[in-house]
Amino acid sequence: MQDVSSLVAQAREGRPRAVARLISLVEGASPQLREVMAALAPLTGNAYVVGLTGSPGVGKSTSTSALVTAYRKQGRRVGVLAVDPSSPFSGGALLGDRVRMSDHASDPGVYIRSMATRGHLGGLAWAAPQAIRVLDAAGCDVILVETVGVGQSEVEIASQADTSVVLLAPGMGDGIQAAKAGILEIGDVYVVNKADRDGADATARELNHMLGLGEARGPGDWRPPIVKTVAARAQGVDEVVEALEKHRAWMEERGVLAERRRARAAREVETIAVTALRERIGDLHGDRRLSALAEKIVAGELDPYRAADELVAGVTQG
Repeated sequence: MQDVSSLVAQAREGRPRAVARLISLVEGASPQLREVMAALAPLTGNAYVVGLTGSPGVGKSTSTSALVTAYRKQGRRVGVLAVDPSSPFSGGALLGDRVRMSDHASDPGVYIRSMATRGHLGGLAWAAPQAIRVLDAAGCDVILVETVGVGQSEVEIASQADTSVVLLAPGMGDGIQAAKAGILEIGDVYVVNKADRDGADATARELNHMLGLGEARGPGDWRPPIVKTVAARAQGVDEVVEALEKHRAWMEERGVLAERRRARAAREVETIAVTALRERIGDLHGDRRLSALAEKIVAGELDPYRAADELVAGVTQG
């Protein structure tokens, strides 16, 4: 058993090994997870969480690394959660994005962690919310959460980040496809990366047109900016940071940031509660109560919905 209070104290001092152990307890759903979260609760709420998402090949890892460099120049401590696809054999991350962020490996002001999705859909790992809490409590000023390469419907990052950045690149799909893409409905900041390629201006124009066709915005509402970058050469990265800071200031001024964080906490509580209930119901396989309800359904004495209500009532009361 780990000494949780000692690990938390060491993480607050910026010791990478302690941070790694805490995140490992989270990923492994350790029996000490409740103790870890209780210890971290008073220490969280200070970090600015930025989500980066986009299709495979748009340059998410390169952009994340460039943002780390920009924030470190400002003297900020940065945490990175790079979510990778899971190996179908081991369940681990296939290609750790830390390899592509090796420039920051020796920087004590940067903590980088690759996390496997482990089959969880939505572009994130199931343990991401708790891992974000660990990095927040460890004193990170900014936490960059890079999703796996996502498609049109995998937009979970919008529910986990304060600000969502959607990356695109020239040649990654035509305008009609872009207008349909779910990930193009969640962005607070849009980045057209690899802007030195042919078609970058056209991509930006199509994106601007698509945003103009979106929901009506009133005076003072946030209109997502479009920033063109060449992340591999750090071109346009300062402009991305400036856009992020403007969005954060706008959210703080209008109370949007606090509301997003309350909604995020509510979803986290709901997920934990539903998971616990699912586990308790799972334990009933082979139980006589479940078998008896199944027999009544087959006999036409009970419908599945009433049976489910009885099962949930029995589980929650028992």
